[in-house]
Amino acid sequence: MTDRGQGRRRRTIVVALFIGCAFLVLLARLAVLQVVKHEEYARLAEGQHAKTIPLKPRRGTIVDRHGQVLALSARAESLFAVPTRVEDAAALAAELAPILGEPAPDLARRLQPSRRFVFVKRRLPHDVAQAVRGLDHPALGFVDESMRLYPNRELAAHAVGFEGIDGRGLAGVEQALDEHLAGAEGRALIGRDALGRELGGALRVLTPATPGRGLVLTIDATLQYVAERELDALWRRTRAKAAMAVMMDPRTGEILAWAIRPTYNPNTFQSATDEERRNRAVTDPFEPGSTFKVILAAAALEEGVMRPSDRVHGEHGAITVAGATIHDWKRYGWLTFAEVLQNSSNVGSIKVGLALGRERYYKHMTGFGFGTPTALGFAGESRGKLRAPAQWSGLSLATMSIGQEISLTAVQLVAAVSAIANGGRLMQPQVVKALTDTEGRRTQQSIEPRVVRQVVSPDTARILTDMMVNVVAHGTGKRAAIAGYLVAGKTGTAQKMDPATRRYSRAPGVLSFVGFAPADDPRLSLLVMLDEPKNEKWGSEAAAPVFAAIARESLRHLNVPPRDTTPVAIVRGGPVVASAGEVEEPIRLVGLAETEGGSGVMPRVLGLSLRQAMETLAPFDVGVTVSGRGIVVGQTPPPGAPVPSGTLCDLTLASLAAGPAKGP
Repeated sequence: MTDRGQGRRRRTIVVALFIGCAFLVLLARLAVLQVVKHEEYARLAEGQHAKTIPLKPRRGTIVDRHGQVLALSARAESLFAVPTRVEDAAALAAELAPILGEPAPDLARRLQPSRRFVFVKRRLPHDVAQAVRGLDHPALGFVDESMRLYPNRELAAHAVGFEGIDGRGLAGVEQALDEHLAGAEGRALIGRDALGRELGGALRVLTPATPGRGLVLTIDATLQYVAERELDALWRRTRAKAAMAVMMDPRTGEILAWAIRPTYNPNTFQSATDEERRNRAVTDPFEPGSTFKVILAAAALEEGVMRPSDRVHGEHGAITVAGATIHDWKRYGWLTFAEVLQNSSNVGSIKVGLALGRERYYKHMTGFGFGTPTALGFAGESRGKLRAPAQWSGLSLATMSIGQEISLTAVQLVAAVSAIANGGRLMQPQVVKALTDTEGRRTQQSIEPRVVRQVVSPDTARILTDMMVNVVAHGTGKRAAIAGYLVAGKTGTAQKMDPATRRYSRAPGVLSFVGFAPADDPRLSLLVMLDEPKNEKWGSEAAAPVFAAIARESLRHLNVPPRDTTPVAIVRGGPVVASAGEVEEPIRLVGLAETEGGSGVMPRVLGLSLRQAMETLAPFDVGVTVSGRGIVVGQTPPPGAPVPSGTLCDLTLASLAAGPAKGP
């Protein structure tokens, strides 16, 4: 073969190899595009002619403990637009403005052609959606969503919370259990051609939305209404900065009512201020003042530092500690420890606190839950302020003994007092009673009451309850008395620190009353609190009567019957009804089961009606003097004391028609 032929052959082979390599490269590239990156390019291609939008699910229903609906979701339509199909955005906006109730310039900005898809307005009422349909504009369309409704408006607004425009819970249990309530989003497609124009037709649902599940709250809507009605009247009358009423079942820790003023309508939450929406019962700590003397008393009794009959001198109204003189609201001399609490003596409380000491007092304060959030799950919950003893000044023990230099939330205080009502058991506060499925059926995930810890012994709780009953029967809390029911409680009048002078202001600060009823079988604990009222000075005058008004109606709703308060006398042969007036003369009881010359131990008759007390004392050969009417709130000798034959027992009955009380 000639050189020319060999050269031609080599060139042919080279060209063939080049073509073959190019073909292999093309095949490899095609394989990558068709196999390896198929899904990626399919999505890109889809994006050229379709727009994926989320489908919001129907949110779960929230009901009260008896099934009354507090929040539900109803079907609504949301208006969307494909701006690339809008030829004149200003003209379309002008047509939509009077229907949607929004300014035309705002609507025109949303319809700019640079946007491929836009929600014009979410969750339209049916009549508004129909009016938009009447425009028959090809750039407009609708997608089904749900509209959150709160049928009771402001009722329990701070406990329930509200849903934001994006479908997320933004307060209350709506936020705390948003994942449970929200459900799962779906997806839908809007078709478009290569130029981005809508192809027409309804949305194509790719994945349907999954509805949210529901909640049963511990709130009782009737008790909530009662609490809000009475609190609202108090708040408006006193022109206070804020007011709260929190009610709990002390046996379980379940919150029965959660009233806060100022408040808001969650249906129109956008128009409410931060002050109105704030859940003050968990976010706003306050100095409790004299209501905190209950915690001091619990610690002193539990540690054996004081007994109710131990005597404390009131120093005639003033005591100096660490160079600072602290005054009482009234000049007192000798008082029993029970009378220190009954009369809310600052000097007496400080002396008890000094005897108790830093470490023991701090141990019991933390034991009752102060300084730690209650773990209700609400956003922004405060732990309050409680410093460790190493950080206390020389004055701190004294001021903490009267409820200063410590701050707490309303829920913390109600939970602590409920522990006293519950035999010393501190319960975990809860506002959710049960979870439900999408159909409202309760799931097996029950939320059982939980004991956090035993904070004081049952005996200490019982003795302290008797002391708190005396506060209402004879002390500063007389205006919290409820006819037919034994009430235990404590008043509070706390000054506020002036940030300018760093001293406590003389202006009214926090006025409160906290207690429980019936004291002998507690069914509710309740705190009523006023923040900076304009025309009230004492918690006994402002908060105590509202406590009585709320608790009285609540006990009736809870079917707690009043006790029999008719005075009776016991004689040999059985009980005989005495006159309805006060019993003045000693009544000689000759027991049906007595023994000559016998003696026994004085039984506990506190909290009983006179009839029940005298039936209890019938087996003893004793004399009895009775003063007052109603429920036995004082007895001498005390329970457990020996009662030889012939002992004279003195029973004091609570006056149920309590007059005005002055003091903390």
